[in-house]
Amino acid sequence: MKVYKEVIRDDIVPLSARHHDKNTSEPISFFLSNLEELFSWKPTNQDAFNVAVVPIAKRHPPIESQRPKTLVCHDMMGGYQDDRFIQGSGAQQPYIFYHWQHIDIFVYFSHRMFSLPPVCWTNAAHKNGVCVLGTFITEWEDGAKTCESFLAGEESTYHAVADQMVRLAEYYKFDGWFINIENVLSPVAVSNLPLFLSYLKEQLHERIPGGMVLWYDSVIHEGELKWQNELNDKNRNFFDSCDGIFTNYNWMEDHLQRMEEDPRRTDIYVGVDIFARGEVVGGKFDTVKSLQMIRQYGLSAALFAPGWVYECLEKEQFLQNQDKFWSLLDSQLLIHSLCTLPICSSFCLGYGKKRYSFGEGEDSGPWFNLSAQEVQPIFSEIQPKAGEGGRVKSLICQEDAWHGGGSLVIEASLPSGIEGVTIRLFSLHVPAPPKLLLALVYKMENSSNVAVSLELSTQDAKSCNVNKVDSITPLSVESTVHPLQPLAKPPLPVTDTQLNPKHGWEQRYYVVHLSDCYLNSLSMRFSQLTPKEQEETFTCRIGEIRILDFSHPPLLPAQPTDLSLSHVRWLHNEEANQLFVSLTLHWSHSMENIRHFRVFCRGVTCRLPPPSRPHLLGLAHACMYRVVDLEVPDPCPSSHGQIEFAIQPVSNKGYEPVPPLWGQLVLDYVKETQTEV
Repeated sequence: MKVYKEVIRDDIVPLSARHHDKNTSEPISFFLSNLEELFSWKPTNQDAFNVAVVPIAKRHPPIESQRPKTLVCHDMMGGYQDDRFIQGSGAQQPYIFYHWQHIDIFVYFSHRMFSLPPVCWTNAAHKNGVCVLGTFITEWEDGAKTCESFLAGEESTYHAVADQMVRLAEYYKFDGWFINIENVLSPVAVSNLPLFLSYLKEQLHERIPGGMVLWYDSVIHEGELKWQNELNDKNRNFFDSCDGIFTNYNWMEDHLQRMEEDPRRTDIYVGVDIFARGEVVGGKFDTVKSLQMIRQYGLSAALFAPGWVYECLEKEQFLQNQDKFWSLLDSQLLIHSLCTLPICSSFCLGYGKKRYSFGEGEDSGPWFNLSAQEVQPIFSEIQPKAGEGGRVKSLICQEDAWHGGGSLVIEASLPSGIEGVTIRLFSLHVPAPPKLLLALVYKMENSSNVAVSLELSTQDAKSCNVNKVDSITPLSVESTVHPLQPLAKPPLPVTDTQLNPKHGWEQRYYVVHLSDCYLNSLSMRFSQLTPKEQEETFTCRIGEIRILDFSHPPLLPAQPTDLSLSHVRWLHNEEANQLFVSLTLHWSHSMENIRHFRVFCRGVTCRLPPPSRPHLLGLAHACMYRVVDLEVPDPCPSSHGQIEFAIQPVSNKGYEPVPPLWGQLVLDYVKETQTEV
């Protein structure tokens, strides 16, 4: 175990104000305000917190397919709110987005010149297979001066801007840029603009797989700021230089008709202002009217500021309003399928009233961190037709959880004479391994007469045209449904906590042998154990689902190595006579198949559990963690103080190694006067 020796000093170790909150020293996400900041940027060791660690997941159909797509442009109260805190915050009612299965592109928008997506958004989007774009915007007279400074000069100047923008995306692991020039341009500047866009696109495609440049419908080919609300000859030269165009919002049906025959019509993202400002079609809870018309002409859609449901409606009803908004659009949105294993989700949205682990509450206060958001299910609401069938609805609830901050609740009813009801949880497009393990954690909350089971649907491999970029497996392809029977005991090593869950949670394991097929979907089936004459109403809470390739023995994550610490800051509160320490922990570990790291300390204060029991400090989603204002005891005059830190890796297969396999480091500290001879 590595031991670091520190002397308590009053001098403050300098931290970059760009990367750390000035009051707490917590790591934060940031933006760049001008070209000077862009050109002066170069990565340092304090930038590492802002690097996304989740590679973009494969999904079906891929974004390259020739079909209408959906973009969400996130514009929330100027940007960089609670989402700027990389290790999370204590926000009680934060804005979150979780309907990832319906969208293809996420744009982080603000009115800063270079909006770099906060790392938590990139991690959450990539986990669900969605690409993330930052925003480059220039506006008003200052924007015009900026554009002239790099577009009206030599080729080397606008190449240098593009190169630096590519370096930012490549280093921080987001996927490209949304370009919004909302100011007039001189003839020279506007003539160079397509060359700048083409070079930026070329470099992004070369350096970032799936890299993308989108253009906003603003200036026209003559340099005038004149929104067209469509793709036409006045803005086509910019479109031809990019991967797509995001049109302005004040379009009417005749604008869509003129774009219908364009050979790149699915690269035209028709803008929809969810706030419904100005002369627009739809918006707010009538946004489906916009989408219906856009889809009628085979065009893609760009939904601007869907945070309307958060900003303008009651925040206490945010989740209900968010679900209502997206459910109204269901008929016009594609559900993307997950394409890789493992799939492990506790349905956490990235926030909660407290944090749970194996059904036990760990923290008493609210928390928010989108990097902790897990793969989300298909949210469904099925109503019986003509009095036939059962009613079923799925939603996320923060009142209880197996892991994280919430769980998936299924509310349903079975009328008399109805055998059961099925709800699809995940759409899949995964080559089936020879041996598959499924694990389910759930609890029934108000019925003992309902049986719970999993159903796995597969398709013959020959019917899945996975090699064609633009192919989408039609719904008419026949699927095989495999009702699953739970095993009598777990087929893999589990801890006592997992083996004997508390608070009513139940666990089931299933092993399935498959060949020459693709996993198509995973559903839950609810059926009555004993038929009743009256309607059976029940609630099922799903804590976690895992779908794992079980062809080879599972491996626990390796032990973290090379533990070190840096940027140690001591603070002594004279009034409370209390010593605090802040520091950054670093370690080495592959991020492949890692869900997160749990960071513990031991030997801290008398108000915490006994020194032999580690205390959870928080979760890390990269190989570093900033400990902020940790209360520590003053060292006794004749001895040193010691704090032990431990890092527990948790795999995305759900495995958690025991303490001997944790990474460990000791901070040994002493007062400055004790070092005197």
